[in-house]
Amino acid sequence: MSYFDVLDKAHLIERARSVGYPVVSPVEIDFVSPIGDLSAVTGTFDVIASSHCIEHQPDLVSHLQKVEQLLNPGGRYLLTIPDKRYCFDHFLQESSASQALAAFHERRKVHTLENVIEHRAMTTHNDALRHWRGDHGEQRIDPHNLAIALSEFDASNGEYIDVHAWQFTPGSFGKLISDLNGLGVCGLRVEAVHETPFGSLEFCAALTKFS
Repeated sequence: MSYFDVLDKAHLIERARSVGYPVVSPVEIDFVSPIGDLSAVTGTFDVIASSHCIEHQPDLVSHLQKVEQLLNPGGRYLLTIPDKRYCFDHFLQESSASQALAAFHERRKVHTLENVIEHRAMTTHNDALRHWRGDHGEQRIDPHNLAIALSEFDASNGEYIDVHAWQFTPGSFGKLISDLNGLGVCGLRVEAVHETPFGSLEFCAALTKFS
């Protein structure tokens, strides 16, 4: 088994401790890219698994193409993905194939100002059970966080800012992948997309490389 991350083992341990998370049996990180670039990974695999990663990709199509290149024929890409209905993305629109194609055409390496504003100033609470019960918080743009987003983007000087670029539900994710596959820009096909369990903010999906 091989591991890929944006930080190496030592920095992951440091980050976990800084936010108060326990460190239990940390693994060695075989491939590291600070911007999540899968080009750092060598070899091919029968299974690639990711958890809460795909929504952070500036260029969704290129990410899927790189995963496809790393998979053996018949290989599977297994994903755990936040369901925008039950997390802080609740009030943001579901992502579309046209948005994914635009990011691919622009060869985005970092997130747009729109992504940063949405993530910093237009999100809500992240309590899944409250969302399931219909309590989504207030839909508004926070002026203070908007100012922070603008300052953060300007200060980044074109460097990567870690935010969500894509918002999915199980249905919209399956449709988006099928649309991209039908257009010939993604060779991965939908094998299964599972509904979000009650009380959870995430769903699971499996994509397959058929050739």
